[in-house]
Amino acid sequence: MIDYRIKSIGDFTPKIGELVSMLTHTRAVTLEEVKDLSEEDLDYLVDESSNSIGSLLLHMASIEFVHGVISFEQRDLNEMELKKWKTALELGLEARKKINNNSIRFYLNELTKVREKTLSQLSGFNDEWLFEEKKWGNGVPYNHYYLWFHVFEDEMNHRGQIRTIKRILQKNK
Repeated sequence: MIDYRIKSIGDFTPKIGELVSMLTHTRAVTLEEVKDLSEEDLDYLVDESSNSIGSLLLHMASIEFVHGVISFEQRDLNEMELKKWKTALELGLEARKKINNNSIRFYLNELTKVREKTLSQLSGFNDEWLFEEKKWGNGVPYNHYYLWFHVFEDEMNHRGQIRTIKRILQKNK
């Protein structure tokens, strides 16, 4: 059952617990949206320049993975990680070629593995860490709270795309 309350959950500090609540709610809604999709539905392309639902789901996992590396490990992706996640991160033509022929179970497994790692790592940090100031290479400031806000913001944005694709699929069936 989806919880429609934002509250501090788990054994996290209060603000991290609220962040986990938002991440959890966002993911629960996404999972409900895609749970019954077939492989054909997951691979469907609206047109030659669109992304499939499957590629959008893998993109969600990749964004969360990358933000974990940046915020928890204070680094960019290494060569092996980039090899695994680059296509899903960038989407587009390569994703249309390479991200297909997978079941919903595959995508849910990837999302789950990344989320479990995220929650495990978040448990080692406190609320002050969320507000810790950093700067991108171009001098623009950010904090960890923003990075994790962006994870569920990106997921919600792509969930909207998934809903649009599903409506088109239903219309075309």
